[in-house]
Amino acid sequence: MRLTGTVTPDRPLLVVALPEEAAHFDGGLPVLLTGMGKLNAAAALAAVLAGGERPAGIVNLGTAGALRPGLGGTHEIGRVLQHDLDVELLGQLTGRPMDGPIDLGPTGPVLATGDRFVSADADRELLARTADLVDMEGYAIATVARRAQLPVRLVKHVSDEAGEGAVRSWQESVDACARLLADWARTHLS
Repeated sequence: MRLTGTVTPDRPLLVVALPEEAAHFDGGLPVLLTGMGKLNAAAALAAVLAGGERPAGIVNLGTAGALRPGLGGTHEIGRVLQHDLDVELLGQLTGRPMDGPIDLGPTGPVLATGDRFVSADADRELLARTADLVDMEGYAIATVARRAQLPVRLVKHVSDEAGEGAVRSWQESVDACARLLADWARTHLS
């Protein structure tokens, strides 16, 4: 976890998993690097929010795998869900409802979040039944922001096709994705 810049109530906090994804931000807004995965993302954001000033909102920027052919570019997420937690079964076991999908806006693709980098065609096909994109932090960040009663936006740039070859594709495209995410932040948050 690393926070650069100062969190103030008049501007958003940018939340990014990896330094590679934050390489081209210009320093105009505070940036929290969380590390990969839901646990790292939730713990880092909760620690920053508990430790001082609260931002105007949370904007999670990062890469995502496409679950549908031809899906590319930068997307603001409309709904996010966990793909690696069976909320229905856990609700049945406990008799209490579990946290389900989070609606973020009226439009935009569905993002599936889980603690596994999706790099197998069979996994991609299964996830494509309920989502358009896949990442490893979005749901956790949205959950922490919502519980802190802060507005949250998830913005993802497609880095790979979440199937065979995804690891190599991500490694080859992450710098270009980071440039486009920094451009998005300058255009939409300044």
